Amino acid sequence: MESKYTPRFIVVVVVVIVVAREVVVVVVVVVVVVVVVAILVVVVVVAVVVVVAVVVVVVVVVVVLVVVVVVVMVLVVVVVVVVVVVVVVVELVAETGSAAAVVVSQPVLCIVNKMF
Repeated sequence: MESKYTPRFIVVVVVVIVVAREVVVVVVVVVVVVVVVAILVVVVVVAVVVVVAVVVVVVVVVVVLVVVVVVVMVLVVVVVVVVVVVVVVVELVAETGSAAAVVVSQPVLCIVNKMF
């Protein structure tokens, strides 16, 4: 009884098995590399988005603080000017007690009234 598998057929089968094994190894390595690169890309994108969000929040907070400081400084200056003007007018009226002091103080009072 002769075997139906010739030596040539056996060699071909062995070669196909070896090549198939190598192809499977290469495919598995390529898939693993692609998955790792995809994960790294996602991590980098998420990190960039987080950094940009933090920078935007910091910039907004700084701008708001600067605006608040400027508004407070302007209000302080306005209050100081009004207090000084009122004190000057009161001193003029108290010292002179005349109509001239009241006439001189009228433009100042107009300015104070327009401020508020």
